[in-house]
Amino acid sequence: MGEERADESSLVERLARLEERVARLEAGGSLAEPVGAPADVGALWALAGLKDRVPAPGAVLFTGTVGLPTGEHYEWQEGRTTEDLMGADWTQGAAALAALAHPVRLLLLREILLGTRTTAALGEHEQLGTSGQLYHHLRQLVAAGWLRAESRGEYAVPGERVVPLLALLLAARR
Repeated sequence: MGEERADESSLVERLARLEERVARLEAGGSLAEPVGAPADVGALWALAGLKDRVPAPGAVLFTGTVGLPTGEHYEWQEGRTTEDLMGADWTQGAAALAALAHPVRLLLLREILLGTRTTAALGEHEQLGTSGQLYHHLRQLVAAGWLRAESRGEYAVPGERVVPLLALLLAARR
């Protein structure tokens, strides 16, 4: 009997969340919540969904849908249980994180995502340094997997790295 009440309660909560989402959409709103929204179920809809799917001690999830000015569109979701993350070798991510730890490399990634993809065009950007410095930073980003050489002198952020990169930048702002 207790399980039936718990299932019923869960269904009632889920229905209430769905009704709230439909009402926001019908009012011309968005499903996205404003930054700093109250910590209720509606504001933390992704967290509520994760909790519904993952048992304790929990998990970490990041997800995103990104449209770039170049017309490219990426959707990505990745998650791991807390147990998997805490038991993993954290040093494996050091090289990828270190490659991002330079302002010029971050600027390069942003410029490439915005559509400036050739070394010639990137070399015209006054904040990216000399051509030698530019090639040094490009090599570092390629080696760490943040960039891929598309053709001679042309670079792109691999599709599977777009949302993780933006998620890292978002995390770094906190």
